[in-house]
Amino acid sequence: MSSRGLERSRQQAVDGFMERLVRRTPHEEIFHQAVRSVVEDVMPVVLERRELAEAAILERLVEPERIHGFRVAWQDDAGRVQVDRAWRVQWSGALGPFKGGLRFHPSVDLAVLKFLGFEQTVKNALTGLPLGGAKGGADFDPKGRSEREVMRFCQALMTLLHRVIGVDEDIPAGDIGVGQREIGWLFGQYRRLTHRFAGVVTGKGREIGGSLMRVEATGYGLVMFVERMLERRGDGLRGKTCVISGAGNVALHAAERAVACGARVVTLSDSDGFVHDPDGLDADKMAWVKALKLERRGRIREYAERFDVQYREGQAPWGVPCDVALPCATQNELDGGAARRLVDGGCEVVAEGANMPSTAEAVAVFRAAGLLYAPDKAANAGGVAVSALEMGQNAVGLPWSRERVNGTLATLMGDIHARCVEHGCDRGGHVDYARGANVAGFLRVAEAMLAQGVM
Repeated sequence: MSSRGLERSRQQAVDGFMERLVRRTPHEEIFHQAVRSVVEDVMPVVLERRELAEAAILERLVEPERIHGFRVAWQDDAGRVQVDRAWRVQWSGALGPFKGGLRFHPSVDLAVLKFLGFEQTVKNALTGLPLGGAKGGADFDPKGRSEREVMRFCQALMTLLHRVIGVDEDIPAGDIGVGQREIGWLFGQYRRLTHRFAGVVTGKGREIGGSLMRVEATGYGLVMFVERMLERRGDGLRGKTCVISGAGNVALHAAERAVACGARVVTLSDSDGFVHDPDGLDADKMAWVKALKLERRGRIREYAERFDVQYREGQAPWGVPCDVALPCATQNELDGGAARRLVDGGCEVVAEGANMPSTAEAVAVFRAAGLLYAPDKAANAGGVAVSALEMGQNAVGLPWSRERVNGTLATLMGDIHARCVEHGCDRGGHVDYARGANVAGFLRVAEAMLAQGVM
C-alpha cells in the first residue's frame, strides 16, 4: 500500500474509533478532544501490532476502571446547608496505584474529570514511575468562602472519599483550588476517620510529611523541559523573552525558574486580564507577586498598579512578541488565532504548564510551523514526579534534602524528554514532542495491560 493509502487507512481507523466513542459518551466534548489528540498519534502503532488490537487496548484505555460520585453536604458560616457534587475518576491502575489531583472549581463536572483522568494516565506513564492515573474534584467554589467554610467542605468530602483511597489504592494530590492548605485539611480528616498517619495524599506541608519542592515542582519541571528542548539544538533560555499565562502556583514558579535561567518574563495573567512588564520580572517583583497571588489571593491588576506597567483587561497575553510561550492557566485558553499570533510574533517554543491549554486547532498551527511544542503530559509532569518522591519518603519515613529532590526532578524531566525524542524524532532530526509523548506513554500502559490479561 502506498504512503497515501496508509495515511487514509489510519485516518479512517481514527475517525471510526472516535465516532464510536462519541456515541458511547455524548456531550463530553472536552474528553473527546483529549482522546483524539492521543489516538491520532498512537493509531499507527495499534495498526502495526496485532496484539494491541486483539486485546482491545485502546477501547479499554478510554474507559475508566471506576467512577465514584458523591453528594457533599456541609454547613456554611451562617448555618445554611450547602450541597455540592464531587467525583473520583480512577482511570487506570495498570502501572500502579491511582494517582492524580483534586480540583475545586464551579466548572468541574464528569466530562472535565474524565479528560483530566485520561491525560493523567498517559502523563504518569511517561514519567517511568509506577503510577496509575486518576483525577477528582468538586463543583465547590472556594472563591469568596471563608477559611472555616473551605475547611468544613474538605472535611465533608474526605468523610466520603476516604473509603475509596489508600496508599496502595489511590493517592490524591492538589489541583486548581486545592493547595497545601486544603490538602492538610483533607489529610487531617483522613487521619481522624482511619486512625492512620499514612501518605494517602501528596502535596502536604513539611510538618505532616510533605516533600520539599512539591510546591515548585510543576513550574520548575516545565522550565527544565524547555531547557532540554533548547539544549538539544544548541540553545538556551538566557536572553529569551518569555510570555506566561496564569498567576497561580505553576505560572509563578515557572516564571521564577525562567528568570533564574536568564530569561525575561514579561507577562502574567488571571481570569480578569494580563499585565505586560517589558522590563521583565526580577527577584523583588517575583517576591511581591508571589505574596499577592499565593498568600493574599489578590488580582493581577494590582501588579500593574504597583509597578506602573500596562494592564489589559479581559485579554490573554498571546499577542505579545516572545521567544517562549508557557500557557499555565487553564484548558483551551489558547486557540488557533492566538497560536497564529504567537508564530507571527517570532515564538520558537510553546510548552504547556496547564492541562490541555491549547485547542486542537492551536496544536495544528504549532506543528505546521515546526516550532518546539511540548504538550502538557510531558512538560508539566514535574508535579506528579515529585508527588511520587513524596510517596517514597512517606513509605520509609525519611525526608529528602532540597538538593536531592531538585536533582531527581531534573533527571526525571530529562528522562521524559528522552522518551519524547525516542518516539517523536523524524528522519530529518525534528522532534514532534506531542507524538513522542503520546506514543511513549501509551506503549508503557499498553504493555502493562497486556501483561495482566483481560480485566
